[in-house]
Amino acid sequence: MSRSTPARLVLVLAAAFCTVTLAKLPAPSDEAKAKAAEAAAKSAWGDKVAAYQLCKSQDAVAAGYHAGMKKAGKDAKQPVATPACTDPGPFVYSPSAPSPATSVPAKP
Repeated sequence: MSRSTPARLVLVLAAAFCTVTLAKLPAPSDEAKAKAAEAAAKSAWGDKVAAYQLCKSQDAVAAGYHAGMKKAGKDAKQPVATPACTDPGPFVYSPSAPSPATSVPAKP
């Protein structure tokens, strides 16, 4: 028996254990799905806030650069016209109503 045989055996057993463990996970509940949807919405809002902050800081840097060039008496190119920075506002989450296809029909 070579030295790598026990290592291979451990690797095969670990892979089999992980496969069995993942196969037995239950489906997420409606509450868990709702929390995941809210977390996704909050993450998307956070991305919008980060993009807004980046836009504002880039505008400030560009304005400072052009002011410095003008103060030094150097000729700077005109800034490229870009869309205005849009503030995403505060986070507001309003879950949509479940669609008829996903709602559970009432039993008579």
